[in-house]
Amino acid sequence: MKKILTIITLFAFFLGYSQLTNVADGESISLRIHYGFLNAGTANLTTKKVNYKGVPHLYVKGTGQTTGAVKAFFKVEDLYESYINIDTELPSFYVRNVKEGSYTQHFQTVFNHDNQTLILTDKKTPANGSKLIKSAKDVQDMLSCFYYLRSKTPAELKVGTVINMNVWIDDEMFPFQLKVTGTENLKTKFGTINALKIIPSVKSGRVFKEKEGVTMWVSNDYNHIPLLLKAELAVGSLKASIDDYKNVKFPLNFTK
Repeated sequence: MKKILTIITLFAFFLGYSQLTNVADGESISLRIHYGFLNAGTANLTTKKVNYKGVPHLYVKGTGQTTGAVKAFFKVEDLYESYINIDTELPSFYVRNVKEGSYTQHFQTVFNHDNQTLILTDKKTPANGSKLIKSAKDVQDMLSCFYYLRSKTPAELKVGTVINMNVWIDDEMFPFQLKVTGTENLKTKFGTINALKIIPSVKSGRVFKEKEGVTMWVSNDYNHIPLLLKAELAVGSLKASIDDYKNVKFPLNFTK
């Protein structure tokens, strides 16, 4: 059950591309997480339009927590925050503050995209100070890439599309590749909806069992919201399904 929100947001971001205009102020998306046969937890993503250092930004908050019986023996309370420049669609400031059993971590990252560097601060151990790190062109964080990519139009995110991206996670840069492999009508608690089937290529050995051990389904429309995620982990399997959504900009075409 470790790193639940990490798993969700790592692959929820492979959803679209181009502008932040399709994300409404006050949007909320919730996912119900199952670990094997257990109802294990929830993850939630919310947005708010704000000014960060005098510049219009989209503030995104992601939370994840275990629930029920799972929480009794493994407590997870994860918080992720990102301030995304609305004009450049790149992150300016990113926070990862997690508590997962006995594991805790609290990183803050300031991005300088002009000179492709970032400043990483370990808030858990302030004595370590901050580090200036060379990054990559147009690097995204775990939350900003979700909103940056999901803005791609249906015409731009068609079957056969392959997208590559560098994503900053914790204190390390990761290259990811996604493949849009098909479409299908997916059953959800709200009804059936046409979905894109997406397979991201991931680095195996740390969390996932295989290089391509994850499959995700997203709405095949201008929202590209996550509907279902299945992941084969190093130990067991994880499933996350949409549980609630509010203030989504475009109507979702569910049928009974």
